[in-house]
Amino acid sequence: MNAALGIMCKAPHPGRTKTRLAAFLGPERAAHLSACFLQDVANAVLAVPDALERQGYGVYAPAGTDVELAKILPATFRLLLQEGAEFGLVLGTAVQRLLGEAGHDCVVLINSDSPTLPVALLTTAITALRRPGDRVVLGPAIDGGYTLIGLKRDHPELFADIPWSTGDVLRLTLERAAGIALPVEMLPVWYDIDDVEALRILQAEIAGTPPAFASPGISGGPAPATRAMLALWPEV
Repeated sequence: MNAALGIMCKAPHPGRTKTRLAAFLGPERAAHLSACFLQDVANAVLAVPDALERQGYGVYAPAGTDVELAKILPATFRLLLQEGAEFGLVLGTAVQRLLGEAGHDCVVLINSDSPTLPVALLTTAITALRRPGDRVVLGPAIDGGYTLIGLKRDHPELFADIPWSTGDVLRLTLERAAGIALPVEMLPVWYDIDDVEALRILQAEIAGTPPAFASPGISGGPAPATRAMLALWPEV
């Protein structure tokens, strides 16, 4: 058994990355912060115990940025080029390829914007997927989306006709799962950083104040790269 933990990521280019944060931080800072987020999420993947047998991936775009991303991601990570422009197709194809061509027993796709993502969510997702029976594992986000989705079989219906980057993503994904009678396992809620409000939650968490929505026993990761970068911008 070997789980694929794939981070959905784009090369952190100014003006093309974290555009909502760029309006507040500026495009250069937003791109630097995006790279730090990616490093910290990758470190969370590495922190998953070796006994669970996992392989980290950067599921990336655009083509031609593999060398750039290889400098950001750990050396043990593999790179998988995203296919298609529509995000649902990107997610569905990644699941197909990682379960099929790559031969993993389960796949967890993770957003790249949760630098303090608790390692416990990743370990719980893998453990849940390895129990008998089919299911989808979802890590709900406070904005109505999800921080991760885990599957052990190909279910493209989960990604069809979803209005990505809206507050309806999780609700509609649950509806798709119900429509194909696929059991759902929900993880504790966490968050991603797409706007200034979420950035403030992150700053408070790094300063020692856990998010108000955090479940008992669930604590965020150390996010060393993000922490160091934010320390350089005391005025933010």
